[in-house]
Amino acid sequence: MKVYKDLSGNSAVTSYEIAHGEITVRFADDSIYLYTTQSTGAVNINEMQRLASNGQGLNSFIDRIVNKNYARKIR
Repeated sequence: MKVYKDLSGNSAVTSYEIAHGEITVRFADDSIYLYTTQSTGAVNINEMQRLASNGQGLNSFIDRIVNKNYARKIR
């Protein structure tokens, strides 16, 4: 997984992995969630991938928009 830059300095996201139509996100509590276009929609996945790459806003976006619309909890 790629380390999340966390430019704001207060994110619960620690790392992520982007694949076609999905993103896997690891949080500070060591939980890992898979989000897919099927679970949260293509527009949201594209935005999550953009935010992850930019290193800012991903945790907030998940809290506000995506919430529990993950495909599965990996850990």
